[in-house]
Amino acid sequence: MPQTKQRDEYIWKKWLEERDTEACDELIRIYMPLVDYHVQRISVGLPKNVNKEDLKSHALMGLYDALEKFDYTRELKFDTYASFRIRGSIIDGLRQEDWLPRSLRERTKKVDITIEKLEQKYGRYVTAKEVAETLEISEEEVLQVMNESFVANLLSIDEKTNDTEREETYKNTLIDKSRLTPEEQILRKNMHEELVAIIENLNENEQLVISLFYFEELTLTEIGHILGLSTSRISQIHSKALFRLKQVFKQEITY
Repeated sequence: MPQTKQRDEYIWKKWLEERDTEACDELIRIYMPLVDYHVQRISVGLPKNVNKEDLKSHALMGLYDALEKFDYTRELKFDTYASFRIRGSIIDGLRQEDWLPRSLRERTKKVDITIEKLEQKYGRYVTAKEVAETLEISEEEVLQVMNESFVANLLSIDEKTNDTEREETYKNTLIDKSRLTPEEQILRKNMHEELVAIIENLNENEQLVISLFYFEELTLTEIGHILGLSTSRISQIHSKALFRLKQVFKQEITY
């Protein structure tokens, strides 16, 4: 058995059996790359005014929570369990702090309304350029607004619903459906077909960025190294592709 693995097992034993603070500190150091990874991925769609150090603080709270609650007897990798806790902690922290500036909320609403009107007018998905021309702003600004507001609708399932008579959380209102209705199956199938068609119409770089970011779970910096492009250029490609994909996602949410 490699010495590193033996040492890690010893540290885990000290923490699980004795709740040793030094062991806890060492485990946090070991899993810090996991914190940095999720902070970087989530920060991609956030406004520049959001401090990454604040995100990191939320992520560290999630990591510590994972260490406290992890059941070592279950057949579950700690990395998987910790990732869930870290992401949830970051999202809950953002929601509580109301991170989205009012100005961005107003711009997002204006862009969304314009997209809806243009889609009704043309009977198809519209481009960021068409939205920009209608609003008399630059295409880059439209893409930036859509990209920064992409996670604005993320919601903690422990948040209270708007039902004032019954104090329930969204978690309590989730319906357990073992299978989709025939109508839902048709809608889902149509949505998937539209999504595939849009992805196929993206250019090669856009398809690669979407695939590497969402399926291979690489960071924008890592994708930049692979494609030989700067991180800022990869971010622009990601934003442009995301604008087109979000129109399909938006319809799926309304279903």
